[in-house]
Amino acid sequence: MALTLEIVTPEARVYSDTVETVVIPTVEGEIGILPGHIPLLTQVEAGELRVLKNGKTELLAVGNGFAEIDGDKVSILAESAITEEKIDVDAAEKAMQRAQDALRGRETLDASEIERFEGILRSAIVQIGIKRRRI
Repeated sequence: MALTLEIVTPEARVYSDTVETVVIPTVEGEIGILPGHIPLLTQVEAGELRVLKNGKTELLAVGNGFAEIDGDKVSILAESAITEEKIDVDAAEKAMQRAQDALRGRETLDASEIERFEGILRSAIVQIGIKRRRI
């Protein structure tokens, strides 16, 4: 038995494949999904998503969003998602630095700008963490 995993962002379908298990970061902690999981709708929190496929773990960095589990299908709609092999550490470090610089002047930013820069910062930290763990 297997799961069908699909991860979609506003820009593209980032991942679509048959997998053995998936571990999703949610606002209440990580949840592991196996074939035959009960139906569930949950809020995804920006973080590291782990996929087990053919006995190997694949890592993805995902942004905030929602996950729906229905039978053996897992659908994730996220603000952003990137597979480990597409992560550019230099670009992530530059994005992290720009976000940190912007947040230093937070008194001049409105709430939506602060939220956007904090999201960029979280995404960059997750991406860098994923890449560095594999080195």
